[in-house]
Amino acid sequence: MNLWIGALVSLVLMGGSMEIKHIHWLGQSGFRIEDDSLQMYIDPYIIPAGLPKADFIFLTHSHFDHFSMEDIARIKTNRTIIVGPQDVVSKFLDSTVLVLPGKKYTVGPWNVTTVPAYNLDKKFHPKEKRWVGYIITFSHGQRIYHAGDTDFIPEMREIKTDIALLPCGGTYTMTAAQAADAANSFHPSLVIPMHFGEGLGTVHAGDEVKKLFQGETIIKTIEP
Repeated sequence: MNLWIGALVSLVLMGGSMEIKHIHWLGQSGFRIEDDSLQMYIDPYIIPAGLPKADFIFLTHSHFDHFSMEDIARIKTNRTIIVGPQDVVSKFLDSTVLVLPGKKYTVGPWNVTTVPAYNLDKKFHPKEKRWVGYIITFSHGQRIYHAGDTDFIPEMREIKTDIALLPCGGTYTMTAAQAADAANSFHPSLVIPMHFGEGLGTVHAGDEVKKLFQGETIIKTIEP
């Protein structure tokens, strides 16, 4: 089936728009995603008190705005499982899952594929650090790709996902135009821009992604 036809069929089957009520943007690259009774966080940073406790925390790399021990402490319990690369999970004593780029894992109830995340023409995210993005298949079959901090790298062309959470602020990651080019290469049904504003490129970067991506783009508001 043609990729774009497949994406259209997915949208029709889900009532005309991809279901995203369970995806909560916390700002920067931080997300809280609900899957039945489970609470997953990805790269929580500057989050408010009072959020649900985490069953799983996925971390893409060790930069302070993605790996914040202060924010992790707000949501972590003694049952929380931390998932991440070596320089992240080494900071915890137990309940961790070490991941490498380009591998497949079972984490809790989910199938997880890691995708490399690195810069091509800048020094902020070297490939040799072995930092990652995640493609996670949730219990209802929906696949969500969180790209981490990355440029439009060749590995993205092979990605298969329903929803793509893509950085678009430039400087440290892809620009909005590059994020749209990346999405147009692997055809997710829906793109949610992230890692823009707040000193990361223009606050209108998400709008530019929406203009240039040939599928559906939803610009989420930061949730309290």
